[in-house]
Amino acid sequence: MVMLVELQATCSALGYQEGKKYVKEPDCLETIKDLIRFLKREDETCNIRRQLGEGCILQKDIVPILKQYHTDRVLFEAVIRLLVNLTQPAVLCFNNHIPEDKTLRNHYLEIESMLQDYKEVFVDEELFGVLTRKLGDLLKLDWEHRQEEDRLLIERMLILIRNVLHVPPNMEREQRTDDDASVHDQIIWAIHCSGLEDLLLYIASSEDERNFSMHVLEIVSLMFREQTPDMLATAGVSRSMTEKEKDERELQMVLEQEKAQKRANMRKFSTRHSRFGGTYVVQNMKSISDRDVIFHKNQKDVSNLTFDINKKPKKIAKNRQPIKDQEVTRRSTLSIRLGLKEFCVQFLESCYNPLMYAVKDILNREKAQDHDETYYLWAMRFFMEFCRLHSKQVELVSETMSVPTFHYIQVQLFQYYEMIMMEKKEAKTWAKRVHLALKAYQELLLTLDSMDRSGNSQLMESAKVIKSNIFYMMEFRDTFLTLLRKFNESTQSRTYLKDLVESTHLFLKMLEKMTKGNSHLVVQKKKSKKKKKSKPRAAPDLPREPTPEELEDKWDDISGELSSLIQGRGELPTDVSPFDAASEVDIDQQR
Repeated sequence: MVMLVELQATCSALGYQEGKKYVKEPDCLETIKDLIRFLKREDETCNIRRQLGEGCILQKDIVPILKQYHTDRVLFEAVIRLLVNLTQPAVLCFNNHIPEDKTLRNHYLEIESMLQDYKEVFVDEELFGVLTRKLGDLLKLDWEHRQEEDRLLIERMLILIRNVLHVPPNMEREQRTDDDASVHDQIIWAIHCSGLEDLLLYIASSEDERNFSMHVLEIVSLMFREQTPDMLATAGVSRSMTEKEKDERELQMVLEQEKAQKRANMRKFSTRHSRFGGTYVVQNMKSISDRDVIFHKNQKDVSNLTFDINKKPKKIAKNRQPIKDQEVTRRSTLSIRLGLKEFCVQFLESCYNPLMYAVKDILNREKAQDHDETYYLWAMRFFMEFCRLHSKQVELVSETMSVPTFHYIQVQLFQYYEMIMMEKKEAKTWAKRVHLALKAYQELLLTLDSMDRSGNSQLMESAKVIKSNIFYMMEFRDTFLTLLRKFNESTQSRTYLKDLVESTHLFLKMLEKMTKGNSHLVVQKKKSKKKKKSKPRAAPDLPREPTPEELEDKWDDISGELSSLIQGRGELPTDVSPFDAASEVDIDQQR
């Protein structure tokens, strides 16, 4: 790629390297501001950013200027602004989406490769020492003396550290094994040696620095991106005999699989041709006709006989194929693990509860950016699991061990599921967030179960109160059933299904234990409204027809009176009318 003439002239005006010292040009400050303006005017292909990366401007000029002239406040601020822009994630350069167009996808991969080159430059204790000293001087200022420029500089420095840690690792280029120091581990070690960890712990625990809570939480989550809590909790502890035997068994299984693969390859690429192999008849196995089955390959074991060789499996569309897990976890060197373990212990003792309270307050007030709650869910799962495996002191994570936390995670779970249905193109991304929320929910249940088994009467009573709430409410009981019904292998991984089944099993075991110990448990159920059955209306009582005997008796009674009335010897009654038009009785009956 040929660099633009204006851009090349601008970069040449930054300065030059003279031995171990970098000498800046008189117009260095204006040149850096010009580079910032160039980046603001770049097109959708990110041509300016790619040309600067191709010319290694950050490695050869920008970082040396930052290290050599950090006392110049104005120049330092301009360099930090430029570094934040150059190290931002590649996804942000393409509107938070990985481009599908072939040309743009190549540009995206090129920028990602440049970011990985930038990350190697930050493996420098002197560079992080400069950032730590500058950040410490700004944090010493009281809120009365701290100006808006100071607050912006603190925020930009934290974002720069976040951007460097956010760069994904390049496994093919590094080729690091377990118990080896990768580029990410080397940066964590530089942060540890420079004392930046102590400043992060101070910002996380201080009430005056709550505005930077989300930035600190992001940095901490990216520091532990490739680690697991159980690996850190057991770091430095001598391995037991069972763990050694387990490792030996796993190694033996890997060796046997490798030998079996070699034997299969030897058979596959044998020098003997397979033609003229013969035709065989399988006795006592009938074909479609009444004759025995004819098979054209030699079979050592008849039980392995199969007719599925020539069958073609049903093709599945790419968007419906089961997704593969892509979680990257590795075991770092012992020194890195011990340093991270010590950081976790200090973080739990002094920072976890105040930081999680501040972050939850920011999320409730909707002051955070989109999807920042994922860092909150990650921190909850990671540090609660570390606390459960390392110290088992529940008071260190008391901020998130409550019924409202269960409710918050449940709400997030179902919101993510709704977004999976609404945004089909981003379904896999939303499914990862569902998995993250599920693991946080699972860790809450595991911590609750450990409290119930601790033997401490106070912890057991607290666990009983929480369990009575989550088991009584119908929404919590139906959560796992709903998640199991909505599982979709085309968007959700097998690891998610495994965690979901384990969480469901744990929930049911805890519910079973509580119901056995409490015979007077009242469970809330849905009240289904029963429709009242309409009673059939009673038919009106119709006059019963008199029998012939009754008619004869009645005629005997009125015949004498009727004959006297006909002969004129009696008077007609005045209160009886022979016909009433207003009567409800039918005319025939009146007759």
